[in-house]
Amino acid sequence: MVQSGPYRYTGSSGFTEDWRSFRFEVTDGVATVTLDRPEKLNALTFEAYADLRDLLHELPQRGDTRVLVIRGAGKGFCGGGDVNEIIGELITMDAADLVGFTRMTGDVVKAMRECPVPIIAGIHGIAAGAGSVIAIAADFRVVSRSARFAFLFTKVGLSGGDMGAAYLLPRLVGLGRATSLLMLGETIDADTADHYGLVSQLVEDEALDDAVRRLGRRLAEGPTLAFAQTKALLTRELDMSLGASVELDAMTQALLMTTEDHAEFHAAFNEQRPPRWSGR
Repeated sequence: MVQSGPYRYTGSSGFTEDWRSFRFEVTDGVATVTLDRPEKLNALTFEAYADLRDLLHELPQRGDTRVLVIRGAGKGFCGGGDVNEIIGELITMDAADLVGFTRMTGDVVKAMRECPVPIIAGIHGIAAGAGSVIAIAADFRVVSRSARFAFLFTKVGLSGGDMGAAYLLPRLVGLGRATSLLMLGETIDADTADHYGLVSQLVEDEALDDAVRRLGRRLAEGPTLAFAQTKALLTRELDMSLGASVELDAMTQALLMTTEDHAEFHAAFNEQRPPRWSGR
């Protein structure tokens, strides 16, 4: 039997239902990854990087996910890579294994930017090291007043340009501020992060859960195909000329003008009702 919908693109292998490095659930189109090592500020392990990379590749094919939320359990979002479980191992590895690891961590960020599903990072407490890069790779950062950001890579003797940080951060905050954040590794508070342009929405601590939930619902109930194409253009056009960007915009827009969602807007406008988006 020929499969229909997104499942026809998945091949014969099934989806992963048992993610061991974090909690994963999907409710009404909103998938939530909860980093769940609160006793270590949700520090990432080799397995956590690999699981995040693989999940991001699966998400567009699942058919049940319109939005991804990334959160941290306990007192913080993510304290970065686990010092002993990762750095303790890295100093024993040869060059081939080290390149394999660094490419894997970068693949997480690449997959976040290339995943057509909008990604929300709900940030409380510390987002440090790899946690801060995962935050800036998301499409939206909903940040609590007590949150803090720290790009700590130089403080462990490594380049501040880890996992695509030197590409993404200047595009969010400008080259001068990115230079300071990545070279000095200083911790900044939520108000400073908001002033710099790192924050999509700044909320009081007690309002974080509700703000993430409301944004997730808004995206899940919206024109998901239009959202996916907007994200793709934002990512692709960072390195394109104006002429190439305008041409890509024109071709994308012409394609979207043939969709059910575009026709649905016209019908809803004339019938004076909210659109019923189908993502098709």
